[in-house]
Amino acid sequence: MATAKKKISKPTKSLAKKTKTPKLQVKVSQEKTNPITPFLMFNANLEEVTKFYTGIFKQSKVISVNPMQAEFILNGQKFSAYNGGPEFKFSWGVSFMIHVDTQKEVDHYWNELSKGGKELMCGWVEDKFGMVWQITPNILLELVSHKDPIKREKATQAMLKMRKIDIATLKESIK
Repeated sequence: MATAKKKISKPTKSLAKKTKTPKLQVKVSQEKTNPITPFLMFNANLEEVTKFYTGIFKQSKVISVNPMQAEFILNGQKFSAYNGGPEFKFSWGVSFMIHVDTQKEVDHYWNELSKGGKELMCGWVEDKFGMVWQITPNILLELVSHKDPIKREKATQAMLKMRKIDIATLKESIK
């Protein structure tokens, strides 16, 4: 016994046009900010927090701040923050990666962010508020994803032995 085939109809042009996904239009203001803003819950006075961070990042600005709430920009990235109390703690599960080109930049961010905090492994540091940062030279990312698996492995092994990333040691490791 033969079964009848169901005819599948295609949407008409007018329907297809109506169902297209609209393009996202973003207004560009004088201050460039990303459409996603990290919202951070600190256990600290936010006037102290913003003073600490804006003293480290050259391209920074406090938009608004009081002891409980703050908005600020660090290297073009907008952050919102709230003093939520002791039940809010940061972890390695969320960190901020700072891309740098030179050892001088690595040293600057490492030295400033680790004041009152902890030096961790592989270029990671926990600041005095518990926020975790990755100070990442661009050459590190290039080397640990190198097309040559031997160079990739040597660079990875060199990185795993470091706390603060040393660019010269990384470069030497792949020779």
